[in-house]
Amino acid sequence: MKEGDSTMKKHACLVCSYVYDPVTGAPADGIPAGTAFEDIPEVWLCPLCGVTKSDFEVVDG
Repeated sequence: MKEGDSTMKKHACLVCSYVYDPVTGAPADGIPAGTAFEDIPEVWLCPLCGVTKSDFEVVDG
C-alpha cells in the first residue's frame, strides 16, 4: 500500500483514545504489523476498553 493510502491511516478509539497504528499492528491481539484497520476482523475489540471497531475514527499522523 502506498503512503497516504486511507486504508493505512491510524484510528483512535473514541472512548479511551487508544490509537491503532497499522505500521505496528496489535501483536498482542494477533494483528500483525502492516494490517490496515479495515482488514482487522469485525469481532476485534479495543485492547484498552473493549469497544468495537465502530467506536474508532481516522486520525492524522
